[in-house]
Amino acid sequence: MNIETRLAQSGSRRDPSTGAVTVPVYNSATYRHPALGQSTGYDYSRSKNPTRQALEDAVADAENGARGLAFSSGLAAIDNVLRLLKPDDKIVVTEDLYGGTYRLFQQVYAVYGIKAQYVDTSDIASVKGALNDNAVKMIFVENPTNPMLKVADIKAISAAASAKGVLTVVDNTFLSPCLQNPLDLGADIVLHSATKYLGGHNDVVAGVLAVKDAELGEKLAFYQNAVGSVLGPNDAWLVLRGMKTLHLRVKQQEKNALEIAKFLEHHPLVIKVNYPGLKNHCGYNILKEQAKGFGAMVSFEVADAALVPLVLERVGVFLFAESLGGVESLITFPAVQTHADIEPEVRERLGVTDRLLRISVGVENAEDLINDLAQALQGGTDG
Repeated sequence: MNIETRLAQSGSRRDPSTGAVTVPVYNSATYRHPALGQSTGYDYSRSKNPTRQALEDAVADAENGARGLAFSSGLAAIDNVLRLLKPDDKIVVTEDLYGGTYRLFQQVYAVYGIKAQYVDTSDIASVKGALNDNAVKMIFVENPTNPMLKVADIKAISAAASAKGVLTVVDNTFLSPCLQNPLDLGADIVLHSATKYLGGHNDVVAGVLAVKDAELGEKLAFYQNAVGSVLGPNDAWLVLRGMKTLHLRVKQQEKNALEIAKFLEHHPLVIKVNYPGLKNHCGYNILKEQAKGFGAMVSFEVADAALVPLVLERVGVFLFAESLGGVESLITFPAVQTHADIEPEVRERLGVTDRLLRISVGVENAEDLINDLAQALQGGTDG
């Protein structure tokens, strides 16, 4: 069946005793054993919970994976993946990535001897060069990147990594399984901050993984249980409910994003727009070939840093808030919010400047969103 049908019926048909159309929320920490040496399949909810299992199965299905796993946050999901590495291993990482992920690499795992090498993953030659180091055991790719919206050739990267015996991990948060399925392109692990598009309503914090290989999934499940950063049943239910309308939301959000990007592209106070759905974007053709769409994240650079606080103050439909992927449109200042943990000189080199704003486009009326940005920018002109 097509993904729209599978998503709409996520979690259905799991309760034969009652015929419940939606999976119940199992708020139980532990489960009664039928007899000594017997189990219902559920023993303790850190290890396995029926509601979380329904979400994990839905994630695996949506990403065409062998196994899904759900965690207390997107960073907890990344942390679980990094436990596959050991001291002196190296990981090749997208250079312009979410600041929280950068912090995890630089301030947590570096202490344990795991070194991150940052490269422009939109440049396949740079990726192949980095993979020549025998210490590299994993490559971590954000696609598109946050917040510069660079696009990687997942198929080429996965092939190059596989030839070297290197695992490919793709953060698919920005596109969602409706638009891109990295496992189908050769990746080994795909992850999402489920707080974003999967949940879709800014009411839950969660992270998920989908794994191509069942054996690798078992290893990650061992770490999930051993470390215990699992998603609770109520939050799992919220993500599962969000996934049922994911395809509808993403379709409208992407439509709105393209209209907004075109508006910003011609605004006199905007000097650069980053959106892969614009035909002049260097990643347009790759996503046209490897994905079903371009997502709803846009970043843009204004002509003067003094405009930034004025725009943030004057927006009335956009909400000045961190996060992304929800039904509400949000505007963020990455240099002081999502990417504050990245050194200023690194941010500047990557383009995450004091003039860059990032918007997560919601499902509102596109004209209202454009008019809101227009008046906010006009307010900057008026001083």
